[in-house]
Amino acid sequence: MAKVVAVANQKGGVGKTTTVVNLGACLAKKGKKVLLIDLDPQGNTTSGFGLNKETIMNTSYEMLMQDCEIKDAVLKLEEFKLDLIPSSVDLAGAEVELIGINDRESMLEKDLKEIKKNYDVILIDCPPSLNILTINAFKAANSILVPIQCEFYAMEGLTQLINTINLVKQKLNPSIEIEGVVFTMYDSRTNLSQQVVDEITAFLPKKVFKTMIPRNVRLAEAPSYGLPVIYYDTTSKGSESYKELAEEFIQRSLSGKKR
Repeated sequence: MAKVVAVANQKGGVGKTTTVVNLGACLAKKGKKVLLIDLDPQGNTTSGFGLNKETIMNTSYEMLMQDCEIKDAVLKLEEFKLDLIPSSVDLAGAEVELIGINDRESMLEKDLKEIKKNYDVILIDCPPSLNILTINAFKAANSILVPIQCEFYAMEGLTQLINTINLVKQKLNPSIEIEGVVFTMYDSRTNLSQQVVDEITAFLPKKVFKTMIPRNVRLAEAPSYGLPVIYYDTTSKGSESYKELAEEFIQRSLSGKKR
């Protein structure tokens, strides 16, 4: 049975999708059965694997709207050794369209019950905002992985997210927890990056992944080629960092994982 991890931060541009695509690809290459769910209307996880969003018939939107079964929304990406439920721009209207539907915050959780047994880990790429899509992800998830950019407002964003998680624990999913914090866009040459790391490590000492993702040109280029960085340039610093993160994730999160 899969461990379901929502990858989330209410701030945009923090490396959330980059982490979903590259951590997922590295876990799959290490032999784990991986499903990625693109729950962001921007669809960057979908295009990150070279897919044309305009030509895909069944997406996470159709799945949530019950226009298709979840198994029909799963794309098997053989060359990357993982599965993906792609996104659609139609997801942007889900907030309105789900109004009036009973238990609308549990739509994803109900869908995942059908296929969780097929995977070791399911990573959900959440929108960079608190809306019904994010709430669906949090309701369905065992835990939340938080990518944090090493920049000035990082602590403020983390505090907001923790407040949201606590609210979800109280109202919807009492067992959800923070899986961990992953520092992204780390630049060892700047004092600010280290200050952010020190501050958040002091705030959440047991929740910080040791692996930090550096600023890296190859990592930034890879999405434009529709490839995870390990398939674009396997020896780059970005690629090596995500390989290390995948190994750490397996040791911390998938060894003896709770169900």
